[in-house]
Amino acid sequence: MANVLPFPRPIGDHLRLWRQRRRRSQLDLALDAEISQRHLSFIESGRAQPSREMVLRLAETLEVPLRDRNALLLAAGYAPVYPERALDDPGLAAARAIVDTMLRAHEPNPALAVDRHWTLVTANAALAPLLTGITDPALLRPPVNVLRLSLHPGGIAPRIANLPEWRHHILERLRRQAAASADPALETLLVELTALGGGDGPGGEAADAGVALPLLLDTPAGRLSFISTTTIFGTPTEVTLSELVIEAFYPADAATAERLRRLTAPATAARA
Repeated sequence: MANVLPFPRPIGDHLRLWRQRRRRSQLDLALDAEISQRHLSFIESGRAQPSREMVLRLAETLEVPLRDRNALLLAAGYAPVYPERALDDPGLAAARAIVDTMLRAHEPNPALAVDRHWTLVTANAALAPLLTGITDPALLRPPVNVLRLSLHPGGIAPRIANLPEWRHHILERLRRQAAASADPALETLLVELTALGGGDGPGGEAADAGVALPLLLDTPAGRLSFISTTTIFGTPTEVTLSELVIEAFYPADAATAERLRRLTAPATAARA
């Protein structure tokens, strides 16, 4: 007997799921999208077929990721409008050059670029010296997941001085990202990293970190204290760029800044 493929989910079901994920009522969404609640109700129930422009308007209002906007368009019977290319594609050469320039300019402070699943895309020369002492070589084999690398007991976790607080921060961030994107891969990663355990203890959920939670990392050069920032492309119209994130780490004190200069000097000099 031939395999029978399941029917694809109707566009109305897709839109209703995204509306519920965003905790929006039909009335709220209809008002923001400047359509009638009746029309939105008809779309969700399958009694009305939305135009291509209507699908894009609702997706924009719901802040649906570009990848999933393409899926909404396909469900409604329209061709995707957001291209997806590898970062080394010639069409993304200008964007890749910007990323590389940002990473190099951040030296001697570490910075890296990751995709939507926290897979390492590229990093500057200041990152490598911080990866010494990793006992599980598999964590460094491509594709490298930076969250797994940081929380795994065979990775960086044993050298994170404030592991309970940092682990809680990472897991909460991943939990919010998984909920916002409804990405099954992120949900699987969250389960995996939560199951790793370690770093649990008093203060893990409510540490007073001041203006931002620092990453306290013990290295051969001494303890380093970092504050991290996140950078994304502001107005991407391409799927890969919309999902690219640059994580930059800044020294939280003068001692860290000096230790970083000494620690990363050989790596930056070798590349130059």
